[in-house]
Amino acid sequence: MKDYLIKALAYEGTVRIYAIQSTEMVREAAERQGTWRTVTAALGRALSAGTMMGAMLKGDEKLTIKIEGNGPACPIIVDANADGTARGYVSRANLDPERKENGKLNVSSVVGNEGSLSVVKDLGMKDYFTGSVPIVSGELGEDFTYYFASSEQTPSSVGLGVVIGKGDEVEGAGGFILQMMPGVKDETIDDIEQRLNALPPISKLIKDGFSPEQIVEQLTGKENYQVLETIETSFQCHCSKERMANAIFGLQEEDLRAMIDEDEGAETTCHFCNETYLFSKAELESLLSDKLQA
Repeated sequence: MKDYLIKALAYEGTVRIYAIQSTEMVREAAERQGTWRTVTAALGRALSAGTMMGAMLKGDEKLTIKIEGNGPACPIIVDANADGTARGYVSRANLDPERKENGKLNVSSVVGNEGSLSVVKDLGMKDYFTGSVPIVSGELGEDFTYYFASSEQTPSSVGLGVVIGKGDEVEGAGGFILQMMPGVKDETIDDIEQRLNALPPISKLIKDGFSPEQIVEQLTGKENYQVLETIETSFQCHCSKERMANAIFGLQEEDLRAMIDEDEGAETTCHFCNETYLFSKAELESLLSDKLQA
């Protein structure tokens, strides 16, 4: 089944919920970057959150999430778009710390429990919106919850999970973002809090095959929500040889000459998708010529 997310309203429009199934997206990101299981879980949680946050935008709007913890996998970067596509990468893929005492993957050990989580939104205007908060746990669900409450003043609850099976294969991934809207009643808040307290770990719901709709049902009750939109989601990188050429064009003249004279070519690799682009000596000479004439 293809990955997708839903946008839903509940409690007479006073609670907004996003829920996502992101298994294929996380699996592709992990395969492209060769991440080990704990780093896969960290990257997958960040991708799921970023994709849902991207779906809060409109049209050509996009955002970038940067998780700069004091753990060895950071920084973790996620780019997400309003159309449900996203990409992400980690700084170190091959980390495998010991599990926690309860057997769960120790995500905070690769993210770190100090540092910052920042979100930059490109809303198509002159200035970008930027919000940044300290990392509070490194498990990421709590960190995104704190981001919404502190930076966007929106009381929220964020649940993120990645299930890793045998052979470190991604068996499932997903999550939810639940947000209280202006005018929410006290009894609604009480009911939501009770449901969140009784909610099984999101990774268990994912492992049991719960769909985004079923996750929303767990959060609100079967008859108490309305799906506003369903969006297919996927890992998508926007790199190209042309973009890599633009990056090389931006180098200092002496660096370009060194590539031509010493290396007789260049090889560049995209951080996000691991795609490699080769530039011949002649192509570099053409870029240098354009640079000198600019």
